[in-house]
Amino acid sequence: MGIRVPAEWEKQKSIMIVFPTTQKDWQHSIDEIQESYINFIKTIARFQNCIVICDTPELLKSFLKSFHNIEVHCIQTDDTWIRDFGAIDVFIDGTLKSYNFTFNAWGDKFECSKDNRFNKTFFQKNILNIDFVLEGGSIDSNGEGVMITTKNCIFNENRNSTCSDITKKIKNLFGLKNLIVLEHGAIIGDDTDSHVDTLARFIDKKSIVYTKCYDKNNIHFEELQKMEKELQKTDFRLIPLPLPSKKLYKKRRLPATYINFVFINDAIIIPTYNDKNDKKVLEIFKKEIKNRKIIGIDASIFIREYGSLHCSCISQMLQI
Repeated sequence: MGIRVPAEWEKQKSIMIVFPTTQKDWQHSIDEIQESYINFIKTIARFQNCIVICDTPELLKSFLKSFHNIEVHCIQTDDTWIRDFGAIDVFIDGTLKSYNFTFNAWGDKFECSKDNRFNKTFFQKNILNIDFVLEGGSIDSNGEGVMITTKNCIFNENRNSTCSDITKKIKNLFGLKNLIVLEHGAIIGDDTDSHVDTLARFIDKKSIVYTKCYDKNNIHFEELQKMEKELQKTDFRLIPLPLPSKKLYKKRRLPATYINFVFINDAIIIPTYNDKNDKKVLEIFKKEIKNRKIIGIDASIFIREYGSLHCSCISQMLQI
């Protein structure tokens, strides 16, 4: 049967999230981000189990009256972006396994020793340790042997400079028929070296949504137009989502994107930004995905640390 990496819209056992508490990066907005996370957690728990990693579990009691569908584990992490250091599920000969890749904080940009120990601490069993740097936000799968990624991240020398054939390595690890590598695409403020989950993702096995800039005077226009032309060379149906208007925090440009959505059982959660394009994007998802509830959640605080909803969680798939 070989290896297959599931699509995120497949049946999930749970969603896992790291709740911000003592992590240094969130202290400038700790009250606001905790409130935003609680809203996110409560929304997930309406549909399925949500595993919350929190180094001070008693803190959650002050936010949550009920823990229905919420499971709490006390583990310390360096940051909250579990999408990138959390395990990645694959099916190997039909059996669900989890890959534990090496995490080096997006090219040794930050301290990450606790993050890099997390999978071994939490999962203990059923983990396959992979001596290769790869973040979950850098890849996206259609569940049928096709994965999309970006050259600026996967082939960056700050990740796997000693690997002689990165494409072959990824194809073998995930049992891929095709690896789409985008050479263009970037959003200012994204410090991950162009993670694909800010740029282009599958919403079904034959369709890709992608970030499009409609303003020729916007600094992103040329780069995103080049990415669009690359995507047009693929065999997939393409659905453009507008780039949100310029967002700033303390004079810093923030990487707002609608591509950072989250599939959960029977629903899909779309990040919104109090932006003129929010309503339009939600309508696009309602048109394209009719078998799930479309839910918008304000992610304006999340992007203050350069990530959004998808960056903050990982899906644990259900053994079929």
